[in-house]
Amino acid sequence: MCMFSENMSKDIREVLLTEEQIAELVKKLGDEITKDYKDKNLLLISVLKGSVVFVADLMRAIDLPCSMDFMVVSSYGDSMESSGIVKIIKDLDISLEGYDVLIVEDILDTGRTLASLIEILKMRRPKSIKICTLLDKVDCRLANVEADYVGARVPDEFVVGYGLDYNERYRNLPFVGVLKPLVYTDESK
Repeated sequence: MCMFSENMSKDIREVLLTEEQIAELVKKLGDEITKDYKDKNLLLISVLKGSVVFVADLMRAIDLPCSMDFMVVSSYGDSMESSGIVKIIKDLDISLEGYDVLIVEDILDTGRTLASLIEILKMRRPKSIKICTLLDKVDCRLANVEADYVGARVPDEFVVGYGLDYNERYRNLPFVGVLKPLVYTDESK
């Protein structure tokens, strides 16, 4: 039972990162990536849909020539928890050979999907593969995956906004917030 309100902000229990804080994090990450990828052939890979807002802002914060491509992968199906089995829905259009790949994620939680994706991408022979995530839920990690660039660590809460969604809603919120449990649970059970 979904209990969406017309005003999405009413469904948020708490704001974790304001629009201004996100902008500061993106600038900081862009500066670090600019420094680290000087004289490299940078390819940003955005894992859709959640990271699209982040990758658009991040790309503008990187002061280097870079390419970008998109993938759609699924390991969730209809569940709220990753199975770890990656299904590629939309593959890359660019060959990875010769590129220093930076996977751009909205959130790193269990790491199972990303661990599988990295193995798939390694077979395509890029020069290097690193990970940049806006949010890191370290306490949820089940796979041996760590991001090279992290915007902020967040608690094990259901977060939405700035590209993150629940049931395709809340992606357009300009902040990251914790969704009220009554939105995604049926309390009558």
